[in-house]
Amino acid sequence: MEELVALKGVTRTVLLPDDQELPILRGVDLAVHSGDHTAVVGRSGCGKSTLLNLLGLLDLPTSGELSFQGRPVQQLGDAARARLRGEAVGFVFQQFNLLPGRSALDNVITPLLYARGARFWRRREIAMDILDRVGLAHRAQMLPNMLSGGEQQRVAIARALVRRPRLILADEPTGALDVDTGQAVMALLDEVATESGAALVTITHDVNVAALARACYRLEAGVLSPAEVPAGAGA
Repeated sequence: MEELVALKGVTRTVLLPDDQELPILRGVDLAVHSGDHTAVVGRSGCGKSTLLNLLGLLDLPTSGELSFQGRPVQQLGDAARARLRGEAVGFVFQQFNLLPGRSALDNVITPLLYARGARFWRRREIAMDILDRVGLAHRAQMLPNMLSGGEQQRVAIARALVRRPRLILADEPTGALDVDTGQAVMALLDEVATESGAALVTITHDVNVAALARACYRLEAGVLSPAEVPAGAGA
């Protein structure tokens, strides 16, 4: 399988107001291939969001190497990195981040406003098709506040998938959902990613969510290491 994104010896530090450096990630090595479903587990404050921002090309490492589809990301300018992110990465957030005054359909259409050619002109048709895939075609004209939490999350998934990303990043995707809805959401993400050959990386503190992945890592004090999901998790 194609290596999609790779981190080699990656560190990330932030500068505190007193000019001291706070290390967030310490020498992280991680390779994600097309078709992978990878989970990263860890407690709040361990650096999971920082790692996700690097994988999603939102931030750059302080040191080490970050590559996407074989391209060294640090050698890309801001505009080139933003273009690559828009074309190849889809984000699913815990809090959905839907535009409140726009319908489910308009929310899903939004990423296609930056598409080119036929995908731009067919954006409404494409968005309706992906809404149908997540079982919400009949709710296309509803505003977010008229949808349940599970329906809002499925709209967020549809929005993340509408541009056919190579990499799907799910940040605590079930944190705001009940257990049954959360399991349904993860099953849908895994199904769609598998069908499209995309890589799915789930950032979570929930071992039951992590158990659905095919590879699992633990992030602790900025150090990433392979992890085993406890027996019975995900049941």
